[in-house]
Amino acid sequence: MNILIDVNHPAHVHMFRCFAHEMIARGHNVLFTTRDKEFEIKLLTAENLPFVNLGKKRTGKWSRIVYNLKCEYKILKIAKRFHADIFLSHGSLVAAHASYLLRKPAVAFEDTFNMEQVKLYLPFTSIVLTSDYNHPLHSGKVLKYPGYNELLYMHPNRFKPKSRAEVTDMLHIAQTDRYVILRFVSWHATHDAGHKGISLENKLRAVQLMSPYAKVFISSESELPEYLRPYKLPTPPEMIGHVLAHATLVFGESATMVSEAAMLGVPGIYIDNTGRYYTRDLQEHYGLCWCYSESEQDQHAAIAKGIELLSMNPEKLVSQMHHASQKLLSEKIDCTAWLTWFIENYPQSVELTRKADAEFWKKFK
Repeated sequence: MNILIDVNHPAHVHMFRCFAHEMIARGHNVLFTTRDKEFEIKLLTAENLPFVNLGKKRTGKWSRIVYNLKCEYKILKIAKRFHADIFLSHGSLVAAHASYLLRKPAVAFEDTFNMEQVKLYLPFTSIVLTSDYNHPLHSGKVLKYPGYNELLYMHPNRFKPKSRAEVTDMLHIAQTDRYVILRFVSWHATHDAGHKGISLENKLRAVQLMSPYAKVFISSESELPEYLRPYKLPTPPEMIGHVLAHATLVFGESATMVSEAAMLGVPGIYIDNTGRYYTRDLQEHYGLCWCYSESEQDQHAAIAKGIELLSMNPEKLVSQMHHASQKLLSEKIDCTAWLTWFIENYPQSVELTRKADAEFWKKFK
């Protein structure tokens, strides 16, 4: 089987890398198409996965439209040469269009539920895979599974973090030092329209107020102002999971990173006006993260919550989060194991999954 995977964000590389290695080991052919946007190429290279670079992504409205049209043409040519049997993505419009023109199935994951974007790819997509929490996408093409996107690569069957000693050595801090990861995004994604994120004043305020409790490191999609550069996370992007595993707290604008931390039993604070259905689910059902809006009042409240968590007895906090993450893992599946089965058995796997009961999902624990 020839599987073409289109990725548009570093998180998408993480989502599909374990699946790609598994399928290659099983004798299938996998090819990624990607944009030169952030760390996608670095991550694919680090994973030694085959890919084609579609070029530098544009940010202006009209430039983005022209760029996407060029990407659709390029992916169409690449898919023909590759003899793609199936397309896989996280809600990729260009992959959906290419698959439709080639009369090949397209399987898309969805968890941001930007409905304007969904409406553009849904008519051309065969199946949309979503987590089993309540969400606004109601379609006969939707197939729910008991998991989160982050469990495709953060499940214990797929990820073994480096030791604390190895991680603190990479961070150039003492092994006994606690540390916090602040994550800031660029707000250039289509689902980021209308967002402003945390103000510069509150970013600095978070650094200043959290520093007495733990070492502070910043991971940022955009260039940091000069006064925040000393806090820049020194590790390469492919090491972020290992860094998160030993963090005391993750704080910021990235729902993905907060969710990754949750899978590892690390508390997260997420700031966003609209939020994400999966971060709400993690908050309401497992108590693994806390969500706040971008209002000035909520930004202050989020920082205060961070200080509250950092002020807790460290052993009590670790125990509380570990218990919560173990509950989550007991109720969810190894999503890569299921996706491997799903793609290898497509399209029969669609109906089998629709009829799935508790016994069915036990096979993928």
